Amino acid sequence: MHSRVRHGLRRSHNWVQLVRFGLVGASGYVVNLAIYGLLLEAGLHYRGAATGAWVGGVLNNFWWNRHWTFAAGAGHAGFQAARFFVVSFISFLVSLAILTLLVETTGIPKLPAQALAIVAVTPLNFVGNKLWSFAR
Repeated sequence: MHSRVRHGLRRSHNWVQLVRFGLVGASGYVVNLAIYGLLLEAGLHYRGAATGAWVGGVLNNFWWNRHWTFAAGAGHAGFQAARFFVVSFISFLVSLAILTLLVETTGIPKLPAQALAIVAVTPLNFVGNKLWSFAR
């Protein structure tokens, strides 16, 4: 495993994918936080708002990651979408736990707590999508 990681770190293509994933993630981050803020303002509980925001972010991120980050347009979109959804849902559950922890125990305001929770699960999301969702 260690040699595989070292080999992967030496390939410039992996670094390009990571940068692209970060840019797509940044757009999804903005989409997520905008929807989250709107749903909070509409009176939704913060966990419900996080769920709605996740749906918006996951739709944005799937399209951009499939077509730009991983250039996986030749693969079967249905299989990729199902895998992407599983990885994203697992990441969402982890981020929801982090969000709940931050809001309930630390008193961090809900919007910054959501921002921190999303950032915390980004590595999990990248690895899962690179190695499984869009694997060649």
